[in-house]
Amino acid sequence: MFTGIVTDVGTVERMDADQNGARLRVRTRLAGELSAGDSVSVNGACLTAATVDGDAFEADVVNQTLQLTSLGPLEPGERVNLELPMRLSDRLGGHLVQGHVDGTGEVLGSTEEGVGRRLRIRAPDELRRYLVERGSVAVDGVSLTIAALADGAFEVALVPETLERTTLGAAEQGSRVNLELDVIARYVERLVRFTEKET
Repeated sequence: MFTGIVTDVGTVERMDADQNGARLRVRTRLAGELSAGDSVSVNGACLTAATVDGDAFEADVVNQTLQLTSLGPLEPGERVNLELPMRLSDRLGGHLVQGHVDGTGEVLGSTEEGVGRRLRIRAPDELRRYLVERGSVAVDGVSLTIAALADGAFEVALVPETLERTTLGAAEQGSRVNLELDVIARYVERLVRFTEKET
């Protein structure tokens, strides 16, 4: 379980892919806190560190993850948002994030707004019903509040800290981003549907 508060931006050193999946290597200052078998969120996708050496870790990425997320096209030199799992004693600074990406969105554009920036993202049709104005969403692993909904898209307001400390500051029109919806919304929908079937 994660909180959507990015703790480092790592650099992809290698992405070796074939028909069986991929092996991703990321350089990060967090490597010293990782051991083989530990979970780590990479752009919002929960991966398992397979090996850790020096200032980098490697993780295997299965085909389903490559298909559902934006990790597949990663190339050496690209930057990725990283977060280690929360401890039970940690503050919940963002919202409950599982690291289970629901799909990807497309950045439609951005607008400067005061000291921050608004990012507009198109969400897939099947995910839109879970988006609620002033609700939570994780974009590339970053916990954000939905500022507005319109025309199949949503907007998030990025404060200077987010722009500086995550990859979202460099997000451009056409960028593909990982989306994880608020898990509570999914459980509520499931409960309501189950209750309706029972009555």
